[in-house]
Amino acid sequence: RRPPAVICYICGREYGTKSISIHEPQCLKKWHQENDMLPKHLRRPEPQKPEVSPIQAKGFYDLDSLNEAAWISAQNQLVPCDICGRTFLPDRLIVHQQSCKPK
Repeated sequence: RRPPAVICYICGREYGTKSISIHEPQCLKKWHQENDMLPKHLRRPEPQKPEVSPIQAKGFYDLDSLNEAAWISAQNQLVPCDICGRTFLPDRLIVHQQSCKPK
């Protein structure tokens, strides 16, 4: 059985339950650096951490619903290409559009 993993709400990658608290601040800092370098029309608002309430009186979280909310948040960071409609992170969209050709 795989150990439980938590999805980062910023980048969409999986991390262990112990390392996610270390990863998220670093990921957010990297996100800000990359966002600040983008052209103004591609900059986006800071991603908000999804709120998931504990499901039990003991304070445990439903890991599946937490991961689902984080995945949706990460997918909302993607921007569609004006030419083909595929979605990319904004810094990758610039690279993609240099080679994207209309059908």
